[in-house]
Amino acid sequence: MNIGDKVRLLHGNEEGVITKISSGGRIEIEIEEGFRIPVMKNEIVLIHEAEQAHFKKAPDENKKISPSTSKKGKPEEQGLFLAYLPNNDKVLSLFLINAMEKDQHFSVSQVYGENSITIGHGMLQSLSSTKLLECVMAEFEQWPPLQLSLHPINRAIERTQPPLNKTIKFKASTFFRSKSKAPILGKDGYVFNIAQANVALDVQKLNRELQGQASVSLAPQFKRPPKEVDLHIEKLSKEHEFLSNSEIIKFQMDTFEKNLNYAIASGMDEITFIHGIGNGILKKEIHKYLSQFENIKYFQDTQKNRFGYGATLVKIK
Repeated sequence: MNIGDKVRLLHGNEEGVITKISSGGRIEIEIEEGFRIPVMKNEIVLIHEAEQAHFKKAPDENKKISPSTSKKGKPEEQGLFLAYLPNNDKVLSLFLINAMEKDQHFSVSQVYGENSITIGHGMLQSLSSTKLLECVMAEFEQWPPLQLSLHPINRAIERTQPPLNKTIKFKASTFFRSKSKAPILGKDGYVFNIAQANVALDVQKLNRELQGQASVSLAPQFKRPPKEVDLHIEKLSKEHEFLSNSEIIKFQMDTFEKNLNYAIASGMDEITFIHGIGNGILKKEIHKYLSQFENIKYFQDTQKNRFGYGATLVKIK
């Protein structure tokens, strides 16, 4: 057997293509909708072209289906969704799902500053999905923002609906707590209804809904940040002398946001950020950010005897 060979499971109806061959007789195959499953070599059999020609399938089974697009029954929840569904414990497949009654013209791009690359475009039929790309979970922090544009198609004279234009950058604190079942596809993963513009993700509600469901944790195990994170620039960068004031603030805020998100994603109930007194700009920026963050119980100046008023304690919901 070689990579690219088409195979069938001996104890099931699934067919797929070999994508990886490992030692010990373990093989990975990609089945419909781009999902990959691990199997043992003795659990599959090759499908030869001669077999397909000799045993012709019924007409309804011969109907060609696009490998990147699926279409199923009407979902309980309507909307336009991004769904990150696991191929294995390291790789996710990103799907765009149209659980609406109208077909949609769509374009999805990854954004790199002032540049971008289109990863998917075309028409997405009602009640269908299309696979956009695969993402490595360990590289979550490096995932670029996604820029989406969807335009509903009117097949008759009817009310015009505005297009959906959105740029999305996920944070660990919300992404890995958004486990749900993807509409249309019916598979568990990280699911976001992008049609709900400007609606904040209710993490607690999602957790309540998922309680009692037996499922394997798909989120990467982030290393918990320390309980006290020192944001003094000399602690963060060896080249801080070459940074401008604005670059220093950005560096410090990026470190603050990353550690706060990791603290939330890893289940910490509190974390302290040491920002110093200085001119107070960093403290103001941190407090401004925290005042708009939904997953925070409260924050306050802390431990005067150790940090003066140069530290902020953050209590996490």
